[in-house]
Amino acid sequence: MASNLINLDTRVAVVIPCFKVTQHILSVIENIGREVSRIYVVDDCCPEGTGNFVQQHCTDPRVQVIFNPENRGVGGAVMSGYDAAIADGMTVIVKVDGDGQMDPRLIPDFIAPIVSGEADYTKGNRFFNLEEIHQMPKFRLLGNTLLSFMTKLSSGYWDLFDPTNGYTAIHRDVARNLPMKKISPRYFFETDMLFRLNTLRAVVVDIPMHARYEDEVSNLKISNIAGEFLMKHLRNAFKRIFYNYYLRDMSLASFELPIGLMLLLFGSVFGISHWIASSASGVATSAGTVMLSALPVLVGTQLILAFIGFDVQSVPKRPFHLRNHYSIQTELDKISHS
Repeated sequence: MASNLINLDTRVAVVIPCFKVTQHILSVIENIGREVSRIYVVDDCCPEGTGNFVQQHCTDPRVQVIFNPENRGVGGAVMSGYDAAIADGMTVIVKVDGDGQMDPRLIPDFIAPIVSGEADYTKGNRFFNLEEIHQMPKFRLLGNTLLSFMTKLSSGYWDLFDPTNGYTAIHRDVARNLPMKKISPRYFFETDMLFRLNTLRAVVVDIPMHARYEDEVSNLKISNIAGEFLMKHLRNAFKRIFYNYYLRDMSLASFELPIGLMLLLFGSVFGISHWIASSASGVATSAGTVMLSALPVLVGTQLILAFIGFDVQSVPKRPFHLRNHYSIQTELDKISHS
């Protein structure tokens, strides 16, 4: 059904970042449908020599192998593929992992919302079907749940889930407007992409999918990246809020957040300090003091919740690549009528 929406003018490329995936890469390429015009296999300085392996054993004429001179991480490998696809005039660029976890037959589903003008960027969501969540390893399920809530705050896409899902598709007009050199090149890549997309006000849509967990080995260790992820989420949240609510635009929410935080902080500090003093002296705190502490906390909490409600409603809804197309077309129309 989705493949029927892909017109002849749409050139689809697939980027496959490769690092220790020689056991799966050929089967991944074999399952990529004819709707794809070009396949970029990016050897990210793989110790197994995945790029050379593909060149020796793959006869698909659509395949082009790119060798990174140094290991740049999954994000750096994807950026190499994006650069090549943009240079070759591809319309939509799909990113699929080479370890066999992602079904290439779903590519038309990822392309369709972009081609139909509903989205700029699509990503997989393994949590859509609640009946099949039990197939995901429990530790990975818990980690993805926590990361999803952190990503909602830092990226501003409150309607998305499964932020670390690497099965994605992007319109070339969006990709070439991304600050590729600033995007985190390693495990924070997918999450940082969402933050960067929000700064463009790009529309992002989740695509339901199934994940396949077989004999692949993950290079990601949660204990090694938990602190790094937390700091980067806080950094992105601050930058996004400052940019969207104070630098680029201002609204009632721009005042609700700082006032709410100040009231909450004042009420909490005031109340805790008097509680400690009361405990030390044995003298009960007066009702007026309790109210002077509780009221700022309650009002501050309400203002913060109001800001979050406004932020949730501010999720981008008009695709970036259509805005870009319309602005160019308007200028062309003006020139033709002048």
